[in-house]
Amino acid sequence: MRIFHIHAGGAIELNALPSQPPGQGFFWVSCARTVFSTQLGQIQASLQGITGLQLVDLHVSDLLNAQLPSRYDYTSQYDLLVFRRLAAMPPTAEPGHPEGAAVAPVRRSGPPVLRRIDTSPVGFAMFDHVLLSVHPTDCAVRDAYAARLLVTASTDLHEGRAASPAPGARQPSSTADLMLRVVNLMVDGYLDLRRDLTRQLDHWQNELLKPRARFVNWSSLLEARLSLHQLDEICEDQRTAVQNWIDELETWALPDSSAGQRDLDLLKVRSRDVLEHIERVVHHVRRLEQSTETAVQMHFSVQSNRTNDIMRTLTALTAVFLPLNLIAGIFGMNFEFLPLIHKQDGFWWALGSMTAIATGLVALFWRKRYLARTSGQ
Repeated sequence: MRIFHIHAGGAIELNALPSQPPGQGFFWVSCARTVFSTQLGQIQASLQGITGLQLVDLHVSDLLNAQLPSRYDYTSQYDLLVFRRLAAMPPTAEPGHPEGAAVAPVRRSGPPVLRRIDTSPVGFAMFDHVLLSVHPTDCAVRDAYAARLLVTASTDLHEGRAASPAPGARQPSSTADLMLRVVNLMVDGYLDLRRDLTRQLDHWQNELLKPRARFVNWSSLLEARLSLHQLDEICEDQRTAVQNWIDELETWALPDSSAGQRDLDLLKVRSRDVLEHIERVVHHVRRLEQSTETAVQMHFSVQSNRTNDIMRTLTALTAVFLPLNLIAGIFGMNFEFLPLIHKQDGFWWALGSMTAIATGLVALFWRKRYLARTSGQ
């Protein structure tokens, strides 16, 4: 568990759960799902001391659920957002594991980059003076933003900006602002995977479109398509959750001070920016799905054209030999009197006729491109 006190002058990491409201700013209590389960009583007591209320039981169950999709909910005192992260996980961790902990690797088909995508949920409970976030174990996104937060605070202090109260500058101005920054970092983490995903699927498309290659890895391709479809559904849930948050944000009362109005405007802008990033993820995933489907269809189209070329060539060769077989069949009849059968040069006349007929048919079929290969095959 990591606890931070964030205010306009900087950020400080605390060693214990606070028990009373901060003099300025707010607290960020970040813990793993297992820690949240084992220390639920202390966390609820801390929330009671800071805000005067606790999490409702249904929201506690949501935060403990490792399979919950992205969703948004609210009460009269706090808001709850569950957001499934999309980030590369270590090869030793198993996607979908309740805590994302290291487990024995499981053999799976599909592109390796898709096998390393973690979709564990991260829960945020936003009070006025405290943000409670519940992460999988060893959440890299949480640790990365916490390190950035502490570096920014130390830089501001070193440069003499500790007392700067400018809202929306470097430090988060509210619990909602901090939540949006962490969520945006999660979405950007998936955007960084676009190049690897595109390169992997482009390689598969090239393998599918090779005319002389025989593609046999259909199970891996099916697994990749199912993974992309799953990512599409996850992104849709994310977009719905953030859109519900934006709709709720529009119902907030306008603050009386100009600084409060500016904070609210910046919060709306950051929320729309997060939504735009999620829509970019959705667009990219759907484009990959469409590209994969198109490559499969083109593969079968190429194979169909190749089969048609083979059948056309075989049909033309059969048509060439049909009259030759007819001539051979006629002169092979068991009749005593046949034309040319008793002549010394009869064989050469028959052979010449067969050669002339075959040459004429080959020339005709070649001119009509019945024996030509399709370009690119």
